[in-house]
Amino acid sequence: MSSLHTLAFEIGTEEIPAFDLHKAMLQLEKLVPASLDAVRIPHGAVSIHTTPRRLIVLVEDVAETTEALEEVFRGPSAKIAFDADGNPTKAAAGFARGKGVDVDALERREENGTEYVFATRSVPAQNVAELLPGVLKGVIEDISWPKSCRWGTRREYFSRPVRWLVALLDERVIPVEFAGLTAGNTTRGHRFLAPGPHTVPTASDLLSVVEAAHVVTSEQGREEAIRAGVARVEAETGFTAELPEKTLLEVVNLSEQPTVLVGTFEEEFLRVPEEIIVDAMLMHQRYFPLYDAEGALTNRFIVVTNGDPACADIITGGNERVVRARLADAKFFYEEDLKRPLEAYVERLDEVVFQETLGTMKDKTDRIVALAEHLAADAQLGQADAADAVRAAQLAKADLVTNAVVEFTSVQGVMGSYYAEASGENAQVAQAIADHYRPRFSGDEPPASDVGKIVAAADKLDTICGLFAVGQGPTGSSDPFALRRSAIGIIAMLEAGLPVSLMKAVDASLATYANAGIAFDREAVRAEVADFFVTRTKVMLRDSGASPDAIDAVLAAGVEEPAEIIARVRALEAARVNEPETFDDLATAYARANNLRDAALGAEVNEVLMGPAETALATAAKEVNARVEEALAADDYAAALAALAALRAPIDTFFADVLIMDEDTAVRENRLRLLNRFVGVFAHVADFGKMAKGK
Repeated sequence: MSSLHTLAFEIGTEEIPAFDLHKAMLQLEKLVPASLDAVRIPHGAVSIHTTPRRLIVLVEDVAETTEALEEVFRGPSAKIAFDADGNPTKAAAGFARGKGVDVDALERREENGTEYVFATRSVPAQNVAELLPGVLKGVIEDISWPKSCRWGTRREYFSRPVRWLVALLDERVIPVEFAGLTAGNTTRGHRFLAPGPHTVPTASDLLSVVEAAHVVTSEQGREEAIRAGVARVEAETGFTAELPEKTLLEVVNLSEQPTVLVGTFEEEFLRVPEEIIVDAMLMHQRYFPLYDAEGALTNRFIVVTNGDPACADIITGGNERVVRARLADAKFFYEEDLKRPLEAYVERLDEVVFQETLGTMKDKTDRIVALAEHLAADAQLGQADAADAVRAAQLAKADLVTNAVVEFTSVQGVMGSYYAEASGENAQVAQAIADHYRPRFSGDEPPASDVGKIVAAADKLDTICGLFAVGQGPTGSSDPFALRRSAIGIIAMLEAGLPVSLMKAVDASLATYANAGIAFDREAVRAEVADFFVTRTKVMLRDSGASPDAIDAVLAAGVEEPAEIIARVRALEAARVNEPETFDDLATAYARANNLRDAALGAEVNEVLMGPAETALATAAKEVNARVEEALAADDYAAALAALAALRAPIDTFFADVLIMDEDTAVRENRLRLLNRFVGVFAHVADFGKMAKGK
């Protein structure tokens, strides 16, 4: 018999939720090796296989026994471990007890001139087969589930009831016990096509036995089968399927042997907005829509089934009846909603609570309108565009109480745009309503127009400011209201060119809450919100590859506006790349000047006390300061940095020719004031000392 063996372990369950199953697979990839290593079981590669009804672990090259181990522990010094008569003290006794040895077994050894006591513990080799029941039971119990359940009279928890266990070391059954079950060598197949039980002769046969019972045992295998089926349908029909990653992962983990079928619904339903049809199919039924060569939605859709392929017609017919009912509901809701103009739904927003302290969605709408007016004025929109922004803000949330959105929540905003257009609103207002939830995630497209960006920013900023005001801001990894995502969306719009001041908008937003009588510390909340946006901006910059020292240098200048932070960091990094020598010399000179200067002396210098190098630096500092102020006023940070480069030669000459710490107090202080003036030129651009430290 070989001294290395194969271990197979299967947890058979009721159907596990798709996303929970994927997370469990990722956990097991780390959990199983760690559990084996914790008890020193030598092993080879570990592979994890999952289906909705099972979690399978295969471990190669498992040894028969653990390795014998001799552990040596150093304890307290001999002076502490033994008294003057050589008797062990409480310290020695405690150390021995903690290591599981007798105090008489402690040894004295010298290390680096000091005598210590040592304990040696021998751990004998153990039979792996005897350890595995406990290890594998621990694996079951250590899987973390978002939600767990108990079943029958059992006290154990798992994602779904556990129905069978298989545990084999080669052909030897490992008697793992859990939830009243004892592992054996029989598994189950596909629920309908080959339910079983099926005997597994040896561990290495487990996958082949399960796969012979109409089960595809890996996510990758099922995805490949689905994609191959979709490709076949596309070739046969000439249409193209939409396979969103999230929905595809869910469908992959809803079947053990996926079969791709094509269904049809009546063309009359295509008169319903496309987004509702797609929502009904993708979100509610996990069907994949098909599009023609022009990108138009067709009345065909793809179904992935776990049933018997021989019953394809029956399965397809059943799914067609389901989707027909869903689309009939959607058509009815849509047509009912169109009987009233979108504006008529606004007052009903008082029926929907936004947040218990912050009021209803109608209250939120009023605040969004006020904030949109502020942002439109700040962006200097024309009269027509400003009016469109306010109108879109008034109507943006109205579709939340329409029948279609109540039933198909993912189409909020989109349905509002359809209803706005049907109610006679202009195209820009309708589009702004559709776009006001954008960007929905990092990398998503922002609203198409400045009007849309203003409504989107007003909505997101109102939520952020309001929740910070009532103490509901994010904490640690907890962000139940997705405020970080909202902040990223606002920053993305500012970076994309929305010409407004964020902090002025924060002030305007907080004012709406204060005017509504909501009690909060306005200055403290403003500071929290400002820090929140600065932190998000830092994260976004770092994720995009910006250097931490460049970010810190800009922030040290006291900049709060995200768009300004981003522009300055980009300019700073570009300057470092394009003129590295000048940039590095300036950073070093700045750091030296900043360390020597005495801010308490001020920056007013006495020209009478200055020599040629000092006069040249003073003149250059005055000229460059004017150019920097002009560049910053125009938001031209590249020009500001280019202007600073002109200080390189005079500061180099100054440090080379001038003894700053002159014995004459008046001369010394005058030179320190000159350094204060030099450093002050940089103050509103960036702290170059941070860049020098980052080198």
